[in-house]
Amino acid sequence: MDFFKPELSRIVPVWPEPAPTGVSAFFTERMGGVSSGPWGGPEGIMGLNLAEHTGDAAACVRMNRQIVRGLVPEEPRWLTQVHGTTVLEADRIEGAPEADASYTFTPGVVCAVMTADCLPVLLADRSGRAVAAVHAGWRSLADGVIQKTVQAMLARDASLDLAAWLGPRIGADAFEVGEDVLEAMRAHLPEAQAAFRPVQGGKFLADLGLLARMALADAGIDEARTADCALSTYADPARFWSFRRDGERSGRHAALIWMKPEA
Repeated sequence: MDFFKPELSRIVPVWPEPAPTGVSAFFTERMGGVSSGPWGGPEGIMGLNLAEHTGDAAACVRMNRQIVRGLVPEEPRWLTQVHGTTVLEADRIEGAPEADASYTFTPGVVCAVMTADCLPVLLADRSGRAVAAVHAGWRSLADGVIQKTVQAMLARDASLDLAAWLGPRIGADAFEVGEDVLEAMRAHLPEAQAAFRPVQGGKFLADLGLLARMALADAGIDEARTADCALSTYADPARFWSFRRDGERSGRHAALIWMKPEA
């Protein structure tokens, strides 16, 4: 049974031209579910929280996931995200293993990552032969999760022509970090300094989108093949949760991508 709610809001990626063929994807917004309280919408109701570990009622999370399930070909291959660099082939996923990215070459298999300030990165071959979803928090981004995902896909098929879409995340004017984050980024991205703006107290404002574009370029996906929605989760509480803004009980969004199954 489908439980689609007309209030459900989602963002459909606008890919760089030529857009991938036979690929579908979306990013869930805050509204359209059954959660309430901190996991609800701006008025405390109808939230589409998709995470089981934030304190929300388990029954509400199950219903919210069922709502999303009605929009995709099969049950999404959920992950237990640990801010690492493990990349899994989604076809082999059972349960919710620890990983921060998955990819597939199989139509109908749905790759998914959850975020609430971290950056979701979706990858798609322009001919519709493969897709991937990446959870790029600063730790995994610094350690190369984007490059490792691209490498895993190209290891299967070196002829892939990949495009990337960067989803909503904490904006560059709100993501205050310490020098440790800058140094971690420098270790893998020599030009990382350009994504950090100094502020008082020896802190920096970090631009996750720019850092991701650097990582994509390092993996061979240049600016011309990268699209960025440039939306800030922190700055728009009507549409998004934000861990930095809302704290431990912040809800979670999902970025999902799949190749359309053959008729």
